[in-house]
Amino acid sequence: MQERNLALELVRVTEAASIACARSMGQGKPNYSDQLAVNAMRAAFDNMHISGTVVIGEGERDEAPMLYIGEEVGRRAERDPEMDIALDPLEGTNLCAYGRPGALSVIAMAPKGCFLNAPDIYMNKVAAGPYGRGVIDITKTPTQNLALIAEAKGVEIEDLTAIALDRPRHEKLISEIRGAGARIRLIEDGDVDAAIATCKPDSGIDILFGIGGAPEGVLAAAALQCMGGDVQGKLMFYNDEERQRAYDVMGEDADIEAVLSCEDLAHGEVLFAATGVTSGGMLDGVRFTAGGCRTHSLVMRSKSGTVRTIDAVHDFEQKPHYTLDGFHQKMDKID
Repeated sequence: MQERNLALELVRVTEAASIACARSMGQGKPNYSDQLAVNAMRAAFDNMHISGTVVIGEGERDEAPMLYIGEEVGRRAERDPEMDIALDPLEGTNLCAYGRPGALSVIAMAPKGCFLNAPDIYMNKVAAGPYGRGVIDITKTPTQNLALIAEAKGVEIEDLTAIALDRPRHEKLISEIRGAGARIRLIEDGDVDAAIATCKPDSGIDILFGIGGAPEGVLAAAALQCMGGDVQGKLMFYNDEERQRAYDVMGEDADIEAVLSCEDLAHGEVLFAATGVTSGGMLDGVRFTAGGCRTHSLVMRSKSGTVRTIDAVHDFEQKPHYTLDGFHQKMDKID
């Protein structure tokens, strides 16, 4: 597999999705933002030299437009490699729609069978950077995990910063983190971006806690495999319908109650790309200029551990499909 070429092809796909949906920033239309990203990403996949299958899609829970699970993407020529794909064309849909920081376009790709076929339900997660690999333990309390990370880093718990989604379901979690003495950053959306932040020394984030989407857990694991971090997850079930959905997706013999390691969620030769839509702690958002725009992306490979940032300038005269008219030509009608 020519991972280097595929990695650069992959970032072109996230760039296309980000440029498309960035035009809708702040317009207060989440489905419109999501549809722009989906349509641009789907079209960009047509030029990739892969025989790809979407195994982690987006939008199923909230009935948003989506690249659906099982959808075939890529050029699909005879010698193109078979690849499984986990994606979120617009992670943080509301962040983009309401002009808030931290929205991304995200894709992970690996050979067939390397990603967990996660159901679109909730997952409890704990994630940390390289110092937390083999240290974090989701079966322990947040206080215990904070103590383990503090010991691994050689600091006090009071020196740590945890990150979590600001949700009513996290009331007890937030109270415990505060009671342990750690600092905490609360975010509105975007726990893939938050998981990646634990691996960046200058982000100020040490550990992620809390319940978010299971598909996002797979995307986070793919990124952390490339960056040397760690994540553990456990599926959360609120009714029998969600349990059955897990069996339907993962198989009747699956242990749906198991603690899922980083390797369970994503393994093998993983490629990962993310492009900023709105500026956040990790990536700058799309910046439009006369006749073009500028994008900021991460591209990573688990095989080499290489993490690249790409600051790209796009000329709309050379790429007319990136113009507003070009994107609308690919759009289905949206109410």
